[in-house]
Amino acid sequence: MTTICVPVCVRRAEQLPGAVDLAARVGDVVELRLDYLDEPGAAIPVVRELTNRIAVPIIVTMRSPEQGGAGSHSYEERRRFWSCAKDLPKVLFDMELDLVTQAEESSMDWNRVICSHHDFDGVPSNIDQLNQSMAATPAKIIKIAVQANDAIDCIPIFHLMERAQREGREIIAIAMGQPGIMTRILGPSRGSFLTYASFGEDSKTAPGQLDAKDLRDLYRVDQIDRETQVFGIIGHPVGHSLSPRIHNAAFATSHLNAVYLPIEVRDAREFILRMAHPKSRELDWNLRGLSVTAPHKSTVMGFLDWIDPSAIEIGAVNTIVVRDDQLLGYNTDAAGFIAPLREKFGSLKGVTCAITGAGGAARAVLWALRNAGANITLFARDVEKASELSNQYGVPCEPLANARFESFDIVVNATPLGTQGEHADQTAATADQLRGVRLAYDLVYNPIETRFLREAREAGCETLSGLEMLLAQAVVQFKLWTDREPDRQTIRHAVTSVLT
Repeated sequence: MTTICVPVCVRRAEQLPGAVDLAARVGDVVELRLDYLDEPGAAIPVVRELTNRIAVPIIVTMRSPEQGGAGSHSYEERRRFWSCAKDLPKVLFDMELDLVTQAEESSMDWNRVICSHHDFDGVPSNIDQLNQSMAATPAKIIKIAVQANDAIDCIPIFHLMERAQREGREIIAIAMGQPGIMTRILGPSRGSFLTYASFGEDSKTAPGQLDAKDLRDLYRVDQIDRETQVFGIIGHPVGHSLSPRIHNAAFATSHLNAVYLPIEVRDAREFILRMAHPKSRELDWNLRGLSVTAPHKSTVMGFLDWIDPSAIEIGAVNTIVVRDDQLLGYNTDAAGFIAPLREKFGSLKGVTCAITGAGGAARAVLWALRNAGANITLFARDVEKASELSNQYGVPCEPLANARFESFDIVVNATPLGTQGEHADQTAATADQLRGVRLAYDLVYNPIETRFLREAREAGCETLSGLEMLLAQAVVQFKLWTDREPDRQTIRHAVTSVLT
């Protein structure tokens, strides 16, 4: 079983027992972040009482402000606190390197000390030297947590874990931030003493910290080992992606030893060369496949060994398969888009289709509809900018403003309008514009019920949510990676349970 530590942050010592009880429900260890307290010293008798009745181990932490502490506690205040707290029974003590090096060797039970260092700016250039200095202290466990600004920043963190295992030492190594999430999920299987998770969204104490329930139920962290097949989605950003919910649910019901990670990548070239390609990667992991999202769908094509001809025509790869020592590229967006339409229409030959938008999403849609024999017109806010795409596919392009769609069988929204957030109340077309259309198809899937779809229903149109494309393309991806068919009901529930 993976050890999950859940931090507790409250302002008053009398709040600790209740907060600890909640944290102990989902965690194997509870960390008391006493730097959050108005009076940290008042917590010592409370903690002493907690050790007598709480079944899970407790870590006591008094973080310095320079390393992410919540208070303004000076070095002297922290030193005085530890001189009183060191006699607490059973608990582990998380102390920064500056205090550990100044403590008298005989004054602490070093088997219960975690010597820690936190860097919220990035990966320090001297991280290996820092690791050696910490390993030279009498502390039994060392902890290094650094900010990751790109997925490649995780590489030195995994190397620290590998070195600690070779040397027989205990280490907690974490890359913080969204790009570092993989270290929180894969770390325990690579020797990290524990991993941190929160009790709900509102109680996170570090960037990139996952919910403990998601860590166990979504990522199945307890079942991950060195043989686990690793998949993931690369893009910037990826925190909003529902693909981890889809594919992890599919892996679970298929009884596969596999995990799917959100991997935030700024530099696609560096990621492919240093972490993905079997011939050059610097990380020892069983990477088997990747989803690719914006802005990397075209960029990754320059670093693959083979690309499916349809993906070359579309000009975008959204799926990578690792086979032997090669990376193979595919585009499943087109197949995912067209599958729900074929279910409704059968043949699309001669069907009139309007596409609103001329960005990356429109490319796969144009390719799929053209190959299906549909008659297509592109509608764009900036016709001049859209001319390259319309010329490439040989379709007319019209202004989106004040467009009328009554002569079309299908209208596809390939713009981001309606997406959860600042665009949520916007639509590519109103009910008045959509009257007479048979089917309105929105590629936006979050929320499921977009304004575009509401306008379409008001106009009397049938509708298709972007959820259908999302799930259909994921089915094709899953087959490419595993040669298996995912359970469609399972993956649909995995998404609809979290969407509004």
